[in-house]
Parts: sequence; structure tokens; C-alpha cells
Amino acid sequence: MIFKKVTNSDGAKLRIYYRNCFYGLCEYSVGTKMMWRDELHPMYAEEAGCLIVKNLHQGQTVFDYPVPGPEGDEEAALTAIETWCLEQGISPVISVVPECKAAGLMTRYPYVKISNLRTWRDYLYDAEALCTFAGRKYSGQRNHINKFRAAYPDAAFRVLTRDDSALIDGFWADYDAVFTKEDEKAKSELRYAKRTMALAGKPWFCVGGMELNGRLISLSLGERCGDTLIVHIEKALYGYEGVYPATVQAFAQAFSDGARYSERARYINREDDAADRGLRTSKLQYLPVKLAPKYCFEPTNELIHVPQIPELRTQRLTLSAITEEDAESYYRLCMDRDRNRWWGYDDPAGVEGELRQDSFLRIAQADFEKRRAVNFAVRLDGKMIGEAILYRFDYQGGAELGCRIAPEYAGHGYGTEAFTAVAEWGLYKVHLARIVAKCFHENEASRKMLSACMRPNGQDDTFYYFQKVV
Repeated sequence: MIFKKVTNSDGAKLRIYYRNCFYGLCEYSVGTKMMWRDELHPMYAEEAGCLIVKNLHQGQTVFDYPVPGPEGDEEAALTAIETWCLEQGISPVISVVPECKAAGLMTRYPYVKISNLRTWRDYLYDAEALCTFAGRKYSGQRNHINKFRAAYPDAAFRVLTRDDSALIDGFWADYDAVFTKEDEKAKSELRYAKRTMALAGKPWFCVGGMELNGRLISLSLGERCGDTLIVHIEKALYGYEGVYPATVQAFAQAFSDGARYSERARYINREDDAADRGLRTSKLQYLPVKLAPKYCFEPTNELIHVPQIPELRTQRLTLSAITEEDAESYYRLCMDRDRNRWWGYDDPAGVEGELRQDSFLRIAQADFEKRRAVNFAVRLDGKMIGEAILYRFDYQGGAELGCRIAPEYAGHGYGTEAFTAVAEWGLYKVHLARIVAKCFHENEASRKMLSACMRPNGQDDTFYYFQKVV
């Protein structure tokens, strides 16, 4: 996949997917991607008819759940994410997963850490309820609005367009004059809001505010995604009692109807509260029908339950961890270019720093420490004669197995014996569901060995593929 950084010019492309997205979360919108791009560094790619967004959050790469287009294949898009992460050597973390997709990911990943923090749940309201504030439960909002109307009878909600930039700029000047928050988080949010509001002329944004005597005293920007109107920005000048509920109601009335869409909005999403006490109190007062969860799935592989590399025994061989005493033998095995032209795992050019006799040993140790792979030394009478490695864990119960034997020990069936032992260990002790392997077409010896241990699973122009499933 080729990812592209999200810029202002990408709004139309993103809207192809977000316009009819029914996830209901604010992250699945152009506004959030534009407003918070300095924090989340979003990049996007299109794969299998889906929008795939990659973010960088606190130094960790995380993905939004794929958003399908009309012909989109979510399964293929998830596989593309997993393949990309496998190539990068990182776990495929799927963040802000909507509730409707959580069960599928729980089934997909045998070992996974799931979180769902209260702080980031979006407040979803019944759109009709915010339009009317009907019933006793909304008497507080109606009273505030009545006081506002009585105090400011000339105030009126106005839908804003690209021609109203001077009016919007005037609001920001007035807002800056009364803005008193000193923390950097609030200042950054205001800066992001101003930058996003500069895109008010874009056709996918709904923009409006309360006008009084030729000046705006409140300002809101939202975006319709599926059956949800997502409100990205809500600002009002201090001192105008009741202006917030009056603006909330007027904005809902102006933009939740079906004038711009085939159906009325079902929900209004006023986003999360970011653990701000005052904001949480305010949002709860409007009586949300749901605090929409945002699940984060962090898959792990089966090696998380393997505290150390075990010792495996066969009729003739012992397989165990590669040790310091094996460094010289392992180095020779890894540097045998003629033998390893069909191996593909070790590339001396990829070793960081100076290539030393223990370089490959250190890589193998680091891979197991990070639970990316497990390298077995294949031993005959205690001497290392080869290697078997279980790696490329796919987070869905599968891993790839490779084996190589030093040339002076080839032709005696040691490779088949070692390969079978590690495959059995992976399937019945590590609880993998599937082990795969491949070999080049030209590597007839490996093809025969794999055919003796596994079932063929197709071929392409380069490889024969095999698998063992339980």
C-alpha cells in the first residue's frame, strides 16, 4: 500500500467514503481528519475498494477500521493492513473501532488486547430531541433558550457560506478577546478550530452561528456522515446566557433535516469530552442516547505465551535456542551465500552497524525478545548443523516456518526431521491453527522436503506454497 498524507486538498476524496459511512464516530469524517492532523498525522490509502487511514498516535502506528466504498471488501482491506504491518515488523493495531465491527475483530484475532476508554466515547443524541427539546427532561434547556430570546430578541441563527469569511473572522477576533484559558491543550484546540473553520466553504461542511447586531456571537461547524450529523466545532462568546443551547437547537434544526440528504439525520454526534470535567457535565445535560464506544484492538501473536525457547527432541536431533557458543557456526550458516540464495531471511546488507560474528545471533535474540520469531538451532550430537525458524506470525493463528541445514550435513533427512518437530510444536504446544511455508521453483530439494511434511497450497511465478492446518 502507498499512503498519502492528508491535506486540505484530499477532502473530496475522503468524502467519497465518509458521506455514506454509518459508523457514527467522529473519527470517520473529513472534519476530524483535517482538524486534528497535527496530533494524529493521518495518512490514507485506497485498497480493495476501501479507505484505509493510518495514524501516528503518541509514537504508535494505529489504523482506523476500513471504510468500504460501494464495492468495498472489508476483509481484504484488513488483510492488506495486516500484510503491511507484517512487512514493517509491527502489530496491526486497529483503533477507534465502532461497536458494529468489534465482534468481527474479536473472532479474527485469537490473542488480542481490547480497550475502550470512557474518555474518548462520543456523545450521540437523538436528532429530533435536540431540534425540539420537548418534554420535562429538557425543561432546563428550554428555560435557558427562553431567557436568551428575551434578552436578545434580535438574535437569529444564520447559515454561513464561503461568502461569510469576514463575519467568521470577526467572531474569532471577539472570541480571542475573551479567551482566558492558559493550558496548551486548549490553545491548540482553538488553533485547530480556526484552521478547520477556514474550510467553511467546502460543500460537505455545515456551518452556522447566532448573529446579533451584525456580528456572530456563536459559531458551529458540522458534517453529515451516514445517518449522523457530526458537530466538530461549537464556540460561543462568554456573557450571552443561553446562547449555547439556543445554538445547539438551531444548528440541529438547520442541518439535520433531509434538505441536503435523502433522509433526516437520526443522531447528532457532539464528539467526546477529552476528560474535561466541565465539558462532560455540559454534554451529559443534553441527555445523550448513547456514549458510543471506540474499541482499540491490539493483536498479539502466540509467542506471548512462550517464556523461553524450549528444547525439542527427535530421533536423531535436538532443537534449542541459539547460544553464544553457536555464534561462529551460526555466522557461517548465515553467510553461506550459495546455500542461502533460496533462503531470503538473512541479508548482511540489512545488518545495522558493522557486521560481526555475533550480528545474526543478536538479531535472532532480539526477534524472540520482541516475540517476532523463534529461531531454533538444529543440533546433531550437540553441534549446531542448521536452523529452523518460526516467524511471520499473522495474528490470526498462522505463522511461517523455514529450515536450512549446513551443506556438509545435507541429504540425510535432517531438514525434514527438524521441520516436522518445529511444526508439531507450533501447532500443538503454541496452539497455532496453521503453519505455512514456501520455496522457490528452482529449489527442488526444499520442494521435496515440504511435500513430505505439508500439503501443497498453490503456486505463483516464484514460489510453491505449502501449509499444515489443524
